[in-house]
Amino acid sequence: MNQYIYGIRAIIEAIESGKQIEKILLKKQFKSELLNKLRQIAKKHQIPIQLVPVEKLNKITRQNHQGAVALISPISFWSLEDLVSAEYDKGKTPLILILDRITDVHNFGAIVRTAECTQTSGIIIPRKNTAQLSGDAMKTSAGALNYVPIVREVLTDAIDKLHHMGFQIIAATEKGEHIIYETDMTIPTAIIMGSEEKGIAFDLLRKSDILAKIPIMGKIQSLNVSVASAVFLYEALRQRQFANKK
Repeated sequence: MNQYIYGIRAIIEAIESGKQIEKILLKKQFKSELLNKLRQIAKKHQIPIQLVPVEKLNKITRQNHQGAVALISPISFWSLEDLVSAEYDKGKTPLILILDRITDVHNFGAIVRTAECTQTSGIIIPRKNTAQLSGDAMKTSAGALNYVPIVREVLTDAIDKLHHMGFQIIAATEKGEHIIYETDMTIPTAIIMGSEEKGIAFDLLRKSDILAKIPIMGKIQSLNVSVASAVFLYEALRQRQFANKK
């Protein structure tokens, strides 16, 4: 069940008290001094804002929402730096999944579930164009969202940071020249998965070190993104377990 906060002042107080807000819905063409303050605070805390018709807000609640409704996140977000540091502190080689425009909540939940099962370090999602981190996402992940760290970041910025920290970036694409089984994933690695409709954005492909693909032998030349994510993550896990036995 989704949880919401209604009203501009209530949302401002919630943000300043440290409440994790997934996004803020604002009525289109609505202006006020207090609303400007909310926008500034949301920008400071990197909280996405979505402009919507008033009918959508009225559908969410019949209370006096003042043109503003905030969706409370069921999880706490990590910073990328803290996530990587935590993995190194545990003596692990980080493996991170980057999800570009994965908007279907069921795919997202399934991916998080696989990430937890493979002990993936964490998942990076964009600030916009991503699945809603709602009760449905928690349910479809079988509770894995409680255990897999989630970073919300501008993806191009995240890749730049990861490169600076010594990561290789692998883009999962059927256009790749490398087969995943020939790609070394035993070093610090981030894997980008794109949407089934649009694939991985060009600016992310351009920043990637390796374009890798899953070999497909059948007539249907693509996999569901949650299945493709599982193939990549389990191949990374296999390589790392084999390397540890040497």
